[in-house]
Formats: sequence, structure tokens, C-alpha cells
Amino acid sequence: MIKLTVLYPNDTNARFDKAYYVKEHFDLLHDMLGDAIIDSNVNFGISGGTPDQAAPYIVIANIIFQSMESFQSAFGPHASKISADVKNFTDIKSQIQLSEVAGL
Repeated sequence: MIKLTVLYPNDTNARFDKAYYVKEHFDLLHDMLGDAIIDSNVNFGISGGTPDQAAPYIVIANIIFQSMESFQSAFGPHASKISADVKNFTDIKSQIQLSEVAGL
């Protein structure tokens, strides 16, 4: 399996609309990518390594796909529309990682 992870670094001056992200953007992803998505979750950072440290990321989103091919064929045709929606919820430049997921 393949996991797409999108990380939004924490910055005190950053704008991030969590409600829009969860309701509008994540729904957009699910509508466009459909059955190619096996699982997904959104994590909102609350602290760093200790409770008094700021979280390094405001948001970390994960989407699981069966394979790199299923990710590419589902995401590719919609990439520009998905990217265009980003301005509606944040001004943060995200970091993206694709990972192979090993079963435990």
C-alpha cells in the first residue's frame, strides 16, 4: 500500500482554516479520488515532544491507496483542481511524502 502524507508546518503567522479543510477540502478529495482511497485521517497538532512545546505541524493528513498506480491514476486527472483549492484554507507551503506502508 501507498500512503500520501501532507504536512503543514506550524508557523505563528500561518493561516489555516481547519473547518474548511475537514468539511470542504477533504470532501473534495474523497469525491474526486473515490474508491481509490482505502483509508484517510487528519491530525491536528496540539504539542511537540512535551506539552509545553509547540507542535511542529499544524496539520498532518494521510491518505492510503492500494498502490502507486492507483494513486497516480486517481490523483493525476484532478491534481490542478485539488491544488487550486489550497488557497481557500491556508497560506502554508505543505510538505508531501509518499510512503510504502508495511503491515505489522
